[in-house]
Amino acid sequence: MLLSVKDINVYYGAIHAVKGVSLDVEQGEIVTLIGANGAGKSTVLNTISGLLHAKAGSIEFMGESIGAMAPNKIVQRGLVQCPEGRRIFQHMTVEENLEMGAYTRPLKDTPDHLERVFAQFPRLKERRKQIGGTLSGGEQQMLAMGRAMMCDPKLLMLDEPSMGLAPILVEQIFEIIQSLHQAGTTILLVEQNAQMALQVADRAYVLESGRIAVSGTGKDLIESDSIRKAYLGG
Repeated sequence: MLLSVKDINVYYGAIHAVKGVSLDVEQGEIVTLIGANGAGKSTVLNTISGLLHAKAGSIEFMGESIGAMAPNKIVQRGLVQCPEGRRIFQHMTVEENLEMGAYTRPLKDTPDHLERVFAQFPRLKERRKQIGGTLSGGEQQMLAMGRAMMCDPKLLMLDEPSMGLAPILVEQIFEIIQSLHQAGTTILLVEQNAQMALQVADRAYVLESGRIAVSGTGKDLIESDSIRKAYLGG
């Protein structure tokens, strides 16, 4: 098992935000975590990546416990999060943003990583000298994903990659997600666009009020009457 999350409980002060969540990601999968706003999806990712710490439960990555590990050490092990809201460096160029993503890697490897990312994201190569803050929303999302790929992740965690994008751009982003997966990247995807997420996922978990309510294959969940009514507009 590449990632194993067992019975984690996460609090914000007195608020019990994540309540006994368990999930697994196997090598080569796309696994998605869907749910309504406030269900705890981003909290789960932030806990896995070390930005938050669980009060109880365990998190193992490649057989190693990472529950108490610093975020930069987790990145060095190949578990990389692309955050909600993109959070690119607005005043830096596309190329400089990408180079920042390679901070855990030897400097000599940066040119090779850059060329690989440019092959995966041709639009970024066209914009490599452009200031990040002047890119469109879709291009900024590509830049955030490209920056995460500069770490050559063993597991890429994507937090709401389609947020705020026009439908045609959402389709492009999901095409990129599938392309990254086909090239060998294992992906844990948090996404409010349940329809798109379930279409690309091998397996899925539905989070409700901090708990896993349902899990199954992407195909099974997209065909479920209860999931369709709750998350797919009937």
